[in-house]
Amino acid sequence: MAQFDVYRNPSKQSKEAYPYLVDMQNSVIDQLATRLIVPLSIARSKPTMLMKNLMPEILFEGERYFFLTQQLTSMPAENLKSPIGTLESSRSLLIDAIDFAITGI
Repeated sequence: MAQFDVYRNPSKQSKEAYPYLVDMQNSVIDQLATRLIVPLSIARSKPTMLMKNLMPEILFEGERYFFLTQQLTSMPAENLKSPIGTLESSRSLLIDAIDFAITGI
C-alpha cells in the first residue's frame, strides 16, 4: 500500500456516492491495521472559492471528482484490495486540502 493510491470503494452502501477511496497514510506507519482514506465523489458542480481549498477537483480516469477532505476517515487495510491508480501527481493539492481543513490556511 502506498500513499495516494486509489482503490475502488468496497462498501455496498456508499460506493455509488463515493466510487473511489484515496489512501492518504504515509508508509512510515504501515504497520497499523488501518489506513487513513479520503473518498472521491463525482464533481457535478463547481465549488465556491473557499470550498475549492477543502474539496479540490481531481481528474481520475477521465472523470472529474471532488477530493472530500472533510470526510477523512480510517478503514481496515484489509478492505483495500488492489490499487487501480495513484494521485501522486496531485500530492501538493491533496496535502494542501488536508492542511486547510486543520489550520484554515
